[in-house]
Amino acid sequence: MPLDGSAGGNPGPPVEVRRSPRRRKTVSAFWEGSTAVVAIPARFSRAEEEHWVERMVARLQQDTARRGRPATDEALMGRAGELSRQYLGGRASPVSIRWVTNQRRRWGSCTPSQRTIRISHELQRMPEWVVDYVIVHELAHLLVSGHGPAFWRLVAAYPRLAEAKAFLAGVAFAGSHHGPGQPDEDGDDWGLTDDEERA
Repeated sequence: MPLDGSAGGNPGPPVEVRRSPRRRKTVSAFWEGSTAVVAIPARFSRAEEEHWVERMVARLQQDTARRGRPATDEALMGRAGELSRQYLGGRASPVSIRWVTNQRRRWGSCTPSQRTIRISHELQRMPEWVVDYVIVHELAHLLVSGHGPAFWRLVAAYPRLAEAKAFLAGVAFAGSHHGPGQPDEDGDDWGLTDDEERA
């Protein structure tokens, strides 16, 4: 159920409420593009819904601001431009880069022929420098396909490469989520792919 995101005259992001009969007690919130999605149990009353939507959207905004991550697709595009200039000489220019919720096996994916990049919304709760690594990784695929030496020479310009890879591997190993970061068929256990078209 989409909402306008305004409460008490204060502008806010668009909000979508998703009721789930399988959800019993927990409430969660995440960004889907520029929309704040709040998932609640189907049994919640309207009053409970209003309470939790207000609370979770505020928490989502505070957490995003605290971590300094790009929360919207527009912010993600801006960040990609900054990272391309800083680490790839400005040569990687995607047509679009956006948050998605349907990537269950990858942190990020890229379709070089269309110059489009998708980033898993799971990363929105992770440190900014980890998100930056995934963006740089996918930007590099706009310049070099595959994960050969030429590709890793490009990505190596990112100073926290090893740290970010270790962080994501740790998240996957700990099983703190059920999706991105699991090994793909080709053994890419970082949950990153070079070309969605052949995935």
